[in-house]
Amino acid sequence: MGDEIGTTVFSREQRKRYRAKVQRCLDVFERMLQGHAFEFERPLTGLEIELNLVDDAWQPAMANAEVLAAIADPAFQTELGRYNIELNVPPRPLPGASALELEGLLRSSMNHAEERARAAGAGIVMIGILPTLRPEHLNGEWMSANARYRALDEAVFSARREDLELNIAGVEKLRMYSPTIAPESACTSVQLHLQVAPNEFAANWNAAQVLAGPQLALGANSPFLFGKQLWAETRTELFLQATDTRSPELRNQGVRPPVFFGDRWVTSIFDLFEENVRYFPALLPETTDEDPEAELAAGRAPRLQELRLHNGTVYRWNRPVYDVVDGRPHLRVENRVLPAGPTVVDVLANAAFYYGVVRMLAAEDRPIWTKMSFDAARANFTEGARRGADAVFYWPGLGSVPWDELILRRLLPLAEEGLTLWGVSQAVRARYLSIVEERCKRRVNGASWQVAAVRRFEERGMDRWQALAAMLKLYAQGMHANEPVHTWELP
Repeated sequence: MGDEIGTTVFSREQRKRYRAKVQRCLDVFERMLQGHAFEFERPLTGLEIELNLVDDAWQPAMANAEVLAAIADPAFQTELGRYNIELNVPPRPLPGASALELEGLLRSSMNHAEERARAAGAGIVMIGILPTLRPEHLNGEWMSANARYRALDEAVFSARREDLELNIAGVEKLRMYSPTIAPESACTSVQLHLQVAPNEFAANWNAAQVLAGPQLALGANSPFLFGKQLWAETRTELFLQATDTRSPELRNQGVRPPVFFGDRWVTSIFDLFEENVRYFPALLPETTDEDPEAELAAGRAPRLQELRLHNGTVYRWNRPVYDVVDGRPHLRVENRVLPAGPTVVDVLANAAFYYGVVRMLAAEDRPIWTKMSFDAARANFTEGARRGADAVFYWPGLGSVPWDELILRRLLPLAEEGLTLWGVSQAVRARYLSIVEERCKRRVNGASWQVAAVRRFEERGMDRWQALAAMLKLYAQGMHANEPVHTWELP
């Protein structure tokens, strides 16, 4: 959800003061990287899952306040749209059978939340983009009651000074304008966190960037938006366009958007925070009373709240994170590539694949990013999002290779080895990596299943919106059964 703020409108003086404070925080952060103690002894992972609320007709239910009150669990929080909520899983060690315990915990939490949501007149669906969402649903009172979201909406349009344009060409084409950032609320994701040592951050971030394209091909789950079939993972392009602070002229000049894959491989986490300060204007310029230099001089870890808040409005697909827990600072790579769903077991299979492969890529004597241009990694990211189960990637040593062949031949063995090095149990490796293997062999992901199901319903005479609702009903049954998506039958 991001840090809370206290206001939605900021003066010129506030912006000036904030810019100076962010620079001070950056200077202190650089000093900390050179000599401060960071928490990294245990390989900790974290997980966030964004969810959609639907009514009995499988339309978005603008009821997150009522649903959250009914759930009454602090692990569930508000999200941008009133039809969104988020489940936050506390960090836990990666080794052993922790993932199996997590699967049980997630299923229990989801079942409890679904039961309470039903009592409040809604149901929960874990999917990248809610396929029954229509533009008219985002008129009126669509936004959650949170000052941060109102401030973001105000900031985006203050910078643009004109409506947002959505222009996405995929299998079909969508072009429309929006006077608010409401379309961003359609993007529901899974975020994977990995806590790392300062000297290991760059290798892990670079490795995560390399892996982003294959992640999308494996896990795409957002083929429909506003009734149109677009990309396999439309969410990535929608998020880019729905938060774009740039006018067309600034886009033509090459100004960076807030949703940002990156420009280059990095050598330190400092590279990314410095880019944030140098290239991205503040969207939420709220300052605190903390004196970061004094905190550091006193031997305490400063919160660096202004730097953290600024970082939270630069939406990198692999985001650097600085945080302080129980007085000890730590660094994380936050992987934001994946959509939500289709099931808990699919989410954990995607996570196991990610953590295992990143471990191996980051530890190579001659890292893969020394043999691959950054532009190639970015092109793979776009290819995975556009084509999903039909994606073809460039990979050093293989050239152009279909996604399934790349994963089966090269990446899945790395995932097995990486999880073994993490100390993950054989039972965990067997359960989740076998799902990845079968998904590749059958060339099925959430997006391809959705498209095939909608096509079947349309062939029976349904129109597009009827087919999307019928598909979503069937999808929800599979989601709650927690059977991997590649095993789901088509209607």
